[in-house]
Amino acid sequence: MTWVKVCGFTETTDVAAAVAAGVDAVGFVNIGSSPRFVTRQQAFDLADGVPALTILLTLDVEPDEGLSILRDSAIDGLQPYGKNAGATARAVVEAGGVVLFPQRAGAAMASAPGIPLLDTPAGDALGGTGKTFDWALASGLPERFVLAGGLGPDNIAAAISTVQPWGVDASSRLELSPGRKDPSMVASFIERAKEE
Repeated sequence: MTWVKVCGFTETTDVAAAVAAGVDAVGFVNIGSSPRFVTRQQAFDLADGVPALTILLTLDVEPDEGLSILRDSAIDGLQPYGKNAGATARAVVEAGGVVLFPQRAGAAMASAPGIPLLDTPAGDALGGTGKTFDWALASGLPERFVLAGGLGPDNIAAAISTVQPWGVDASSRLELSPGRKDPSMVASFIERAKEE
């Protein structure tokens, strides 16, 4: 059964709907350039009491700051971008936290602790572009990685069948508007992913 993360939450009701639909992890974007941006405190509040894994997307966070986030909140792990991403990932993994380590599709895989997350950045966007990439680029990857980039209910079965990832991650194609999820699309995505 495929592990499923849905990212870019800004509303408690949307998180609850995803949890009810069986999501394994939820993500909150603490990166100012994102249309799904939430403050760190908002992310902490959204994560509080959630029975699924909670992942905070960060930019240029130093290792001590990353560890502080895990220590002082209900956040279970990080998806670190930018400067210090590798060092922060190592510190979080060593402390027992979860790390999804972003990788650019088609680029050489960076060596870093955590679970690789293969996405489709475009321009200045770090991810969440809603665009797929050539899934052939995912051949020969480590056994445990997460596939992201333009996934939705309409293509998730084909993506899993073709790439056979350990997990999948979706955001923009499950929305009514940036940061507001469509509960029916989220539920359909989770159901179809877990059928594979």
